[in-house]
Amino acid sequence: MKTDSFDHILIETPEDGIVTLTINRPDKLNALNSTVLNELEQAISSFEKSRDFGVMIITGAGEKAFVAGADIKELSALDRTRGEKASARGQHIFSLIENSSKPIIAVVNGYALGGGAELAMACHLRYASEKALIGLPEVTLGIIPGYGGTQRLPLLVGKANALEMILTGQPVKAEKAEAIGLVNKVLPANEVMDQAKKTASKILNNGPLALSKAIQAVNSATADGNFAKEAALFGQLCDSDDFKEGTSAFLEKRKAEFRGN
Repeated sequence: MKTDSFDHILIETPEDGIVTLTINRPDKLNALNSTVLNELEQAISSFEKSRDFGVMIITGAGEKAFVAGADIKELSALDRTRGEKASARGQHIFSLIENSSKPIIAVVNGYALGGGAELAMACHLRYASEKALIGLPEVTLGIIPGYGGTQRLPLLVGKANALEMILTGQPVKAEKAEAIGLVNKVLPANEVMDQAKKTASKILNNGPLALSKAIQAVNSATADGNFAKEAALFGQLCDSDDFKEGTSAFLEKRKAEFRGN
C-alpha cells in the first residue's frame, strides 16, 4: 500500500497483515473535507487490491476525536445539485468500506459525529473508548445525515433508537452506544486499539475467501437500503433557508433560528 502520498491520512503497515489508517487532522478534530474523502477512497481501494494485508483498522489522530463530522465551511457552500452529488459521493466511499472483501474495524477514540458516525457505521466492527461520543447532529444544521446514516443506523440500533438519535441530534455516550448495539465493545482508552488488533489477528487466522463471502452474505441481508433517496433529500435541504441559517449559525457560534422553509 502507498504510505507517503497523503496529506491528511497516516498509514501504518507492520508485517502482521493488519494496516492501520489514521485520519490526521487533529486541529480540526479530524473533520471530513473533500481531500480527506478522496484520500480515504484511495486508501481503501489500495487496501482492497493488496495481497499483504487482510484487515484494516480506522481511527482518528489525537485524543479528542475519531472524526467530529464534515467540514462545515465546505458543507455551507452546497446547493441542491451539489448537495445531492456530495451526498452520493460520501455514500460511495463509505459503501467501499462496507462492501470491502476484507474486514475493516473502527476504533472510535473520541467524538464520532455526523460523517464520523457514518464512517464508523460503515465499518464491519466498532470498538469504542470510554470517552467516545457518537451522534448524528445534522438536524441542528437544518440538514439530514447524507453519507448513509439514515440507512445504516436503523439496521444497527433499531428504528426507534435511530429516530431518537437523528431527530434530537443528540449524541450517545459510549456505554449507551454499546447497550443499543451501535458499537461492539467499550474499553478504556489505552486498551481499545489493542482489542481491535487482537480481534484483527483472530480474523487473520481464518480463510480470506471465507471472510469475503461472509461479508457478502451478511450485507446481502441489508442490501435494499435507499441511499439514493437519502441523497435526494439531502440535496433538497441544501437549497433551504433553514440549512443556510443552520450552517451560518454554527460558523458564527450562535443559536440557529429555524423558520421551516
